[in-house]
Amino acid sequence: MTEFAIQTENLTKHFGRGKDVVHAVEGLSLEIRPGEVFGLLGPNGAGKTTTIRMLSALIGISAGRAVVAGHELGKEDMDVRRKVGILTETPGMYDQLSAERNLAFFAALYDVKDIPGQVEKYLRMLGLWARRDDEVGEFSKGMRQKLAIARALLHEPPVLFLDEPTSGLDPEAARLVRDFIAELGREGRTLILCTHNLDEADRLCDRVAVFKTSLLALDTPANLRSQLFGRTVVFHLAQPGPQFVEPLKANAFVHSVEALDNKLVVTLDDPEAHNPALIRRLVEAGAEIRFVGEVRRSLEDVYLRLIQKEDRHD
Repeated sequence: MTEFAIQTENLTKHFGRGKDVVHAVEGLSLEIRPGEVFGLLGPNGAGKTTTIRMLSALIGISAGRAVVAGHELGKEDMDVRRKVGILTETPGMYDQLSAERNLAFFAALYDVKDIPGQVEKYLRMLGLWARRDDEVGEFSKGMRQKLAIARALLHEPPVLFLDEPTSGLDPEAARLVRDFIAELGREGRTLILCTHNLDEADRLCDRVAVFKTSLLALDTPANLRSQLFGRTVVFHLAQPGPQFVEPLKANAFVHSVEALDNKLVVTLDDPEAHNPALIRRLVEAGAEIRFVGEVRRSLEDVYLRLIQKEDRHD
């Protein structure tokens, strides 16, 4: 299990006993590669935060097995805590201490060797160096969030857990945090992003896991879109095109064709490979093509379909 930054096998967490037992996470199996930005998506109560707390060795597991940064949960928990950084949704800071003293305090807890150097490095990196002597109680929410990210990185962890990192931030602060997350990913750190912001997850994550207590789907956002919806190309014509429906349907790689006013909506698996053939067929049939576009399903569409399917199943 050491080739992965994180690997879980049937990871499970129950709270309570007997009739009062709550199944927070059930049989979760994941393999997250080093340097991957990985998204955990699900509704409130799905078990996302509980999963992060288990993987960062903050709470015990009920069943299953997990290895994080080369150390097994339940056996090497102190080693796991040394190798991970965590940003909680509501990070606590000492309001009456300055930003610099806050970070220095937490750096000492992690036995950071060059405390002043590490504190300065991340305060500068996140644009807070000029405010280093100000009490944190005077900071805006965005500034506190950036300071909390700096705190999670002081000991240079190879694995970083981020729980709703841009929640409640203004657009400028949220963009800065997103850019910083992308930069951390390029540095080769493994990032686990827990968020309700699906557009953010779509832009940042290499792969996403959608789950509701148990895993519903896991893949790249692009592959999930293709698996659930196929790919849809729209041919915009100079004239209405019902007469072109059958010529396109004759192609084995076409799943469906619909004529809507001056548009032909075509569902197929591989537009890059097959669009040239469709264009030739349309031109041969007398169509005047103005332009071709693709309908891009959002990660929100994917997420809602998976969650609604699970709700109907329940």
